[in-house]
Amino acid sequence: CSGGGRFCMERLSFCLLLSAWSWGWAPGGAAKPKGQGYPHMNSIRIDGDITLGGLFPVHGRGAEGKACGELKKEKGIHRLEAMLFALDRINNDPDLLPNITLGARILDTCSRDTHALEQSLTFVQALIEKDSTEVRCVNGGPPIITKPERVVGVIGASGSSVSIMVANILRLFKVRVPPRLPGRLHRG
Repeated sequence: CSGGGRFCMERLSFCLLLSAWSWGWAPGGAAKPKGQGYPHMNSIRIDGDITLGGLFPVHGRGAEGKACGELKKEKGIHRLEAMLFALDRINNDPDLLPNITLGARILDTCSRDTHALEQSLTFVQALIEKDSTEVRCVNGGPPIITKPERVVGVIGASGSSVSIMVANILRLFKVRVPPRLPGRLHRG
């Protein structure tokens, strides 16, 4: 990096994270599902007081039997990087949201509407009460169930079919999904 500084370190950290993600590693302790066809259950989790969801086509469609394919720089990586950059700028501005930190749970849609819908159910998990009354540990005590963070809104479903499917399921749980803007923004 020329000039060094904080931005250089952030960029280096992002590149390392991206490299790890492309190899199937999921930071933030995200579990990888077992089963054929879903080797890339990639996610980024950033803790915060308020959590925003992100759905981005980081990978393209996979070949037969695989959910995910090659990395997509333009539509996937750049949009993911933009969200991370925005969160960083907001969280580092003490005047914007004093004493509040924005977090994120970012998932890969693999450029498939069905995979995006499946991923969006991850955001719903925190809203569903888990009934553990019938489950007991070996010592007789109740199980410790870690509940995922509650996502208040989801950003990034880029294709219209993806946006519609994700918005329809998340709307049932009162999770906001900003409307997709067709084409370019026009200023009046």
